[in-house]
Amino acid sequence: MAKKYEGVAIGIDLGTTYSCVGVWQEQNDRVEIIHNDQGNKTTPSCVAFTHSQRLIGNAAKNQASSNPTNTVFDAKRLIGRKYSDSIVQNDLLLWPFKVIQGANDKPTILVNYKGEEKQFVAEEISAVILMQMREIAEAFLESPVKNAVITVPAYFNDSQRRATKDAGDIAGLNVIRIINEPTAAALAYGLQKRANCVDQRNVLIFDLGGGTFDVSILTIKNKDFEVKATAGDTHLGGEDFDNRMVNHFVKEFKRKNKEDISGNPKALRRLRTACERAKRTLSYDLETTIDLDVIHQGIDFASSITRAKFEELNMDLFEKCIHSVNSCLADAKMEKSSIDDVVLVGGSSRIPKVKQLLQDFFKGKELCKSINPDEAVAYGAAVQAALLSEGFKNVPILVLRDVTPLSLGISTYGNIMSVVIPRNTSVPFKKTQGYLTALDNQSSVPIKVYEGERVIATENNLLGLFDLKVPLAPRGLPLKVCFTIDADGILNVSAETETSCYRNDITITNENGRLSREQIERMIQEAENFKVEDMKFKEKVEARNALEYYLYTVRKVMKDDCVSSKLNPVDKVKINSAMIKGESLIDDNKQEDTFMFVDCLKELVSVFESAMNKVNKS
Repeated sequence: MAKKYEGVAIGIDLGTTYSCVGVWQEQNDRVEIIHNDQGNKTTPSCVAFTHSQRLIGNAAKNQASSNPTNTVFDAKRLIGRKYSDSIVQNDLLLWPFKVIQGANDKPTILVNYKGEEKQFVAEEISAVILMQMREIAEAFLESPVKNAVITVPAYFNDSQRRATKDAGDIAGLNVIRIINEPTAAALAYGLQKRANCVDQRNVLIFDLGGGTFDVSILTIKNKDFEVKATAGDTHLGGEDFDNRMVNHFVKEFKRKNKEDISGNPKALRRLRTACERAKRTLSYDLETTIDLDVIHQGIDFASSITRAKFEELNMDLFEKCIHSVNSCLADAKMEKSSIDDVVLVGGSSRIPKVKQLLQDFFKGKELCKSINPDEAVAYGAAVQAALLSEGFKNVPILVLRDVTPLSLGISTYGNIMSVVIPRNTSVPFKKTQGYLTALDNQSSVPIKVYEGERVIATENNLLGLFDLKVPLAPRGLPLKVCFTIDADGILNVSAETETSCYRNDITITNENGRLSREQIERMIQEAENFKVEDMKFKEKVEARNALEYYLYTVRKVMKDDCVSSKLNPVDKVKINSAMIKGESLIDDNKQEDTFMFVDCLKELVSVFESAMNKVNKS
């Protein structure tokens, strides 16, 4: 049973470009997405610093072209990252505000505020946005708000999630849950459109926002929401489409006027604002014009751009989105035809080419546009907030099940990864798997828990290890290893002998030694790149183990005086010779080829079985 929190809790969609806040309304049994003081339901995730004040939201964005170096946006792209991160380094080339390397390699934003240089980390900027969301909610509710559920991209790593929670703490909020954006959108869709659905429906959430992209597949039946698989990119969205347009027009300006505006922050900020406006226009018109007076060195700039040109500039990014959809389907082990509903979420999902590519991928399937893509995530967050609050009575009881992003298993003899829980397995989950000891008279067995997709165990991420005491016995003693993941992502691994006389376990939390999303992406990619190499390694280990096991069997037989006395002396010499050759091959530290173990085993089997046939006939 989830802990209930006192007082009203709100749901906040903390977006890269726009943020949104919602609250469950008991009298209407639905979520209210709250207007800001400008009458808009979304607020720009933008903070500006001037000689006299700090501006937030629309006020900050409206003065951005005249104060570009002190107007901060895209904080979500910095949160939880390192300054040395290549993604951050690439973004630095595009931002008009200055970012330096702070303590512990933390990106630090430099601005001039009230005549003084100030430094802020991304958590502080995000906290300002969250404070604005809280104030909007408090004005609507006419009461203080303390608790909040905040959404993050499904592909956010633990560091980014913790940093988001820290931002909530700085904003004076008690962050009672961090929820994935596509899951929140699925809640909104499920409650608004399929709340009374008895039959199971497979829903694909396509969430393309201002700075991040997620695609998740869920099954919805009644109030049961189960994530089957997730994919995406924490650095792909509308901002990237804007950047392509900005670069296009910078080149055009240079070609026409022999002037480079890439070093002029004010010119770039004005151009970026115009490109964002043009992008929105091209979602419903085939052509639009950018017209900027005195943009650089007294020069005016006017140019047109067609929807076709915009699509050409961004086609590789659009196709990247579709590739993630395909990858998500593969992970969920589903065909395109298995998807009942394709739900569009995020402002950038309105782009006609994106919708066309997605519809073509699903062979003309009608896309669901019935929920507001800008509000769906905040809506779901507000539902989750209500579920965790004591003050609400009529909130539908929902069951949410997430997935584990990487395979989990242990290292077995020969450094082979034995997967117990495959990646994208729904959690909570429990599985017990049987193993046998590999050596004679072991007093303990090391249980090493790994996370990753490589066949070679040590190429994966070691989460933890412990020793299981076992009774002294010949190899082949049965063991049971149990993996349990709870709803909060906490992993418990236990191991015991078959008689349960000996037992030990370890608990691994999702904040202890877990991988970042970039590391997860790298491991999955490496698993593909090194697939052939890994399979060769596995074949060699299996051949070596087969030879070692057969040698063990032969040694046992040869020690039996009854059998040994019946063996022909010549056959004894042949068997001993073959055994010495096999033992030498195994003991040799050289990286022998697989065929050498295979050939040696064939020779030993042939010699031993021939000798034993003679014994049996005598």
